[in-house]
Amino acid sequence: MLQNIKAVFLDLGGTFREVNEDRAYSLAARKRIAEILCPAADPDSYYEYINKKYDVYREWALRWTCEAPEEELWCRWLVPELPREAVAPHAKELTYCFRAAKGRRLVVPHGIETVRELRKRGYLVGIISDLVGTVEIDEWLDTDAIRDLFCTVKQSSVTMLRKPHPAIYYQALDEAGVLPADSVFVGDNLQRDILGAKAAGFAGTIGVDYPATAPLKITAENRPDGFIHDFADLLAIFPGDGVYLPEQASQEAKTK
Repeated sequence: MLQNIKAVFLDLGGTFREVNEDRAYSLAARKRIAEILCPAADPDSYYEYINKKYDVYREWALRWTCEAPEEELWCRWLVPELPREAVAPHAKELTYCFRAAKGRRLVVPHGIETVRELRKRGYLVGIISDLVGTVEIDEWLDTDAIRDLFCTVKQSSVTMLRKPHPAIYYQALDEAGVLPADSVFVGDNLQRDILGAKAAGFAGTIGVDYPATAPLKITAENRPDGFIHDFADLLAIFPGDGVYLPEQASQEAKTK
């Protein structure tokens, strides 16, 4: 048990939000990508073509723990065969549509009410996310009217840093006004979320292991203090007054 925890930092994708299939929503996004870049193309086929290019880009981004500006993402990596002047002005919209083409992203069950309760209990809550695009998150926070719940929102697309690079964690800590020793990180990717938080000196880490997720690859290095199987499980781990009770988390991943 720790009694000095001031802030809980969350990953987004796979932790606080998840992709939900919505064919109409995805198809509209795919059609818009094709409309901008290749009007004669089949939207689904063209999206798959772009997605394969993105896989190559992602390998580069993971290797260097960084994120390219949206203009460079599209002009250098995804459609370098097209004139820059025809692509660059649409880069932000293209990135937004590229993510929407996979599905609609919604907050996980019990997500918002759990964060509200954590705030009532005295904990700051922040977000540190590897996420391409500079439009989507601001739109989501404002549309759902939840911006006030978070003391900081750090995105790789804005900072140009990707987890597990400690610098993106330090930027979030600095903006929240807390120390690593006062903070706990919650994330679903042990190799990036958990290793990065440990490297930054966080007091604790909690792994996410929801029922529908793939088996976690746990090592001695990336093992968190415990696991949650529902976002609301955090309420037992953070009862208030700065207390952190990792022993209230599942001590084994359900998939092991």
